[in-house]
Amino acid sequence: MTVATSTASPANTTQASVPPDGLPAYRLLTGPDDASFCRRVSDALALGYRLYGSPAATFNGQTVIVAQAIVWPGTVA
Repeated sequence: MTVATSTASPANTTQASVPPDGLPAYRLLTGPDDASFCRRVSDALALGYRLYGSPAATFNGQTVIVAQAIVWPGTVA
């Protein structure tokens, strides 16, 4: 019996103490509930932001509008 082992190194866990590109530590992403909004949240998570709280949704009579707060790690107690 052979056991597969991974030779990949673990992901770099060091993180900058401030967000990149002068972005704020706290952001509230808002917009129509569509793929573009999901991409914006996913991009922020890929940068290192973390979700903060639950998403919110409302209906403006035509479109569902969503919001998601995100924070840079270590900035919220």
